[in-house]
Amino acid sequence: MPEDFTSVSDRTFEEEVLKSELPVLVDFWATWCAPCQMVVPSLEYLAQNYKDKIKIRKLNVDENPKITSRYRVMSIPTLLFFNDGELKETIVGALPREKIVEVISKHL
Repeated sequence: MPEDFTSVSDRTFEEEVLKSELPVLVDFWATWCAPCQMVVPSLEYLAQNYKDKIKIRKLNVDENPKITSRYRVMSIPTLLFFNDGELKETIVGALPREKIVEVISKHL
């Protein structure tokens, strides 16, 4: 996981994501998940090109069962996009960067 991505946990999720001033894209992932590694370049692109518009956070599903269950994340990678504390979009699978940008851009 790149150093510039902040991890969130069951304990910090509310403060970091739901109470965030900026919209937040949360990447639900696991260390053993190869497709999860495939979305990292897309997340790096978003982190660099949308840094004043959104925050990117990562949540390890193996270490954070409460939030994973709460949002019914059944397969990974899953990207959840939150704005003003509300879940706005769910992206399941390792989609191309253009598709991820298209999905979140409609909320910015």
